[in-house]
Amino acid sequence: MRSSQGNVGARLLGVGGYRPVNTLTNDELAARFGKTPDWVAARTGMRTRALAAEDERVPDMAAAAGAAALKDAGITEADVDLVIAASCSAATPMPSVSAETAGLLGIRAAGAFDVNSACAGFCYATAVAADLVRGGSAATVLVIGAERMSTWIDADDFGTAIIFGDGAGAAVVGASDELDIGPVVWGSDGTGCDLIAIDPAERRLRMQGRQVFRWATTEIHPVAIAACENAGVAPQELAAIVPHQANLRIVDAIAAKIGADNAVVAHDGEDIGNTSAASIPLALERLRETGQVGTGDLALLIGFGAGLAYAAQVVRVP
Repeated sequence: MRSSQGNVGARLLGVGGYRPVNTLTNDELAARFGKTPDWVAARTGMRTRALAAEDERVPDMAAAAGAAALKDAGITEADVDLVIAASCSAATPMPSVSAETAGLLGIRAAGAFDVNSACAGFCYATAVAADLVRGGSAATVLVIGAERMSTWIDADDFGTAIIFGDGAGAAVVGASDELDIGPVVWGSDGTGCDLIAIDPAERRLRMQGRQVFRWATTEIHPVAIAACENAGVAPQELAAIVPHQANLRIVDAIAAKIGADNAVVAHDGEDIGNTSAASIPLALERLRETGQVGTGDLALLIGFGAGLAYAAQVVRVP
């Protein structure tokens, strides 16, 4: 049997994002729940949340982010042989977000599948893409995190309405002579599945915020440190820490325990909210766009969320 030629490593070739124009502000939320805007900001670290328009679906946003990533990578749709979409908020279970997104982009005859690890989904999908490239099963993979969390939010549920937003972020993964996407450290704790879940009767997202906060701020930083160790990178070498934008109090608490004193910490959630699987690529794009990181810099990606699934890896910024 003839085997495929594998690659030494994989790397990010480009990134892109899509941010809906509509927003939900702290002023609006404060009025709704009888709080002050400053109180909401102190509780979440967020000022606004991006909201998809009524006719903006998950695949539509995914396609916009994917097109931006392809342009940034300097490649065309014809170069892509696999599309992986990370999402937990699609309106229907089929067709897959990845297949519909590929169709919207004009990508033909490429493999397509979805990953649902909620807020850790982009890290999971990136790890799978890198391994497939290294193994020779794919040459160029479009990885997308796309979410319309507003579909599943109860506007009267304080614990979720003040946190979540919509959007999509994407990256292109291709071959490299170096290990520019480090080994993933991932796992889950299914005993905590009820802490963040869609209520099957109400079809609305419910979250036990205090327990999630406690879990994230005590259990995730060792995963991030292990990802650095597996990549052979000291935390002091990191240019950026890009955590899932769950809540900026969580983001800062995790970052402070990693020991990367010189690294910029992504705070993209301040403007767009918690966009679940889309948050890490959107935050990475924004750091590069604003010049806070540059090509070749080392960035630590950290995803965590529902299912108490988590993942982290070190990557070089494209």
